[in-house]
Amino acid sequence: MRTAKIRITGLLLLIVGLVALGYFGRGYLLKEITIHQLLSENKQLKEAITNLTAEEQIGYAKVIKQETQNNKLVTTLRFIETARDDKTKKILEKDYTIEGDIVHFDALIVKFDNKMVMDGRERAMYLWRRIYGETMAPQDGFAIESPGAEPARYADLLARLPIKQRGMFWSNIWDLANNVDKLKQEGITAIYGNAVYSKLRPGLIYVFKISSTGQLYPEVVPDM
Repeated sequence: MRTAKIRITGLLLLIVGLVALGYFGRGYLLKEITIHQLLSENKQLKEAITNLTAEEQIGYAKVIKQETQNNKLVTTLRFIETARDDKTKKILEKDYTIEGDIVHFDALIVKFDNKMVMDGRERAMYLWRRIYGETMAPQDGFAIESPGAEPARYADLLARLPIKQRGMFWSNIWDLANNVDKLKQEGITAIYGNAVYSKLRPGLIYVFKISSTGQLYPEVVPDM
C-alpha cells in the first residue's frame, strides 16, 4: 500500500514538473524571441506586410482659426488621419495651435524589401510622427502618433500576432530608424523621415498623399 502511494506521489510530481516546464519553457521562448526572428521567420507577419496596398491619401488638415495674439499670428488647425481601406473614415483627429502660418507635417516611412514580401513587390508603411511650426525646433513639435505605439491605421494588420509580438514589432520599427546598420538584416530597405510644410489658410483643405516611391506631398483643395 505504501509503495503504491509513493508511486502515485511520484507520478503526480512528474506531471506537475512537466506542466511547469512546458509553461515556463513557453514563456521563455516568447521572452527570448528577437525582432530579427520575428521579421525573418514569422509567416503571419510576412502575410500581413504582403497585404499592404499601395496608398495614396493618408490624411488631411484644415485651419480652424487664425488670429493675432500679442502681435503674433497664431494658427489652430485640425489634423485628420484616414483609414487605409476607407478614405472617408477618420481614425485619428487632433487639434493643434501653432505660432505662425507655416506648418510642418512629419511622417516616418518604412520600406520593406522583397525578402519580407511574399509576392516580391516592395511595400511600405507610413507612420505620422509630429507637427511643428516654422519658429519651433522639430524635436519640440507636437506628437501625432506615440513612438512605439501601434498606429490606429494598422490595428488590423497584425491582428493574428500575439500581443507581445505586436508590441515588439512596433517598438523596434520606431527604434530601427536610428540604427541604419540593422536595416538590411531585418529585411527593411529604408526607414526615413519625410516632412513637408505648407502656408496654411482658412477655407482650404490640405490633403496629404504618398507617391509610389514613398514621397509625401500635400494637395490643396477648397473646403466645401
